[in-house]
Amino acid sequence: MKTADVLKEFEEAGALMRGHFVLSSGLHSDTYLNKSIVSMYPGRTERLCKALAEKARAGVAGAIDYVISPAMGAIIYGYETARWLKVPFMFTERVDGEFRLRRGFAVPKGAKVLIVEDIVSTGLSARECVDAVRKAGGDVVALACLIDRSGGKAEFDVPLVPLAALNVEAWPADKLPTHLANIPAVKPGSRGVSQSA
Repeated sequence: MKTADVLKEFEEAGALMRGHFVLSSGLHSDTYLNKSIVSMYPGRTERLCKALAEKARAGVAGAIDYVISPAMGAIIYGYETARWLKVPFMFTERVDGEFRLRRGFAVPKGAKVLIVEDIVSTGLSARECVDAVRKAGGDVVALACLIDRSGGKAEFDVPLVPLAALNVEAWPADKLPTHLANIPAVKPGSRGVSQSA
């Protein structure tokens, strides 16, 4: 699956949005990829995650024992990717501001773990998930995501396996470009669903 095919899935679901958005990082953007809308459609989710599983399998040397995703937005995509890889799935949750495995989840020491994220912007949540898995004893072999919207700028100390890559600009609130300055901002993500900023 190529970037154009991934974007077509988002566009046809009405999930590639244009306007003025405040991302979960606090940065502002004129483009928002609403992965929650995509996950409403099992067929789309299945196609995307099957392709992501195939790309991860081809891009990771050796075995993948587990898939782990950061809660909340990546859970569906992590689960479906794990299903195609035929490995167990777990997710991390924030406890006192830090990602941890809960609910009886545990990683055997040295288990090979693929982190599956939905959209990578700054990469903060993904890096925090990698740290949590390492603290739990897992060996993170790669980070896979549906879309790397950083255009390769997000930095990780594990290989990044994006199904698609875009270079979507984002700006601090005090440095908005002219085309966003007079448009009301919307926070569509999980930390401010459909709220005007």
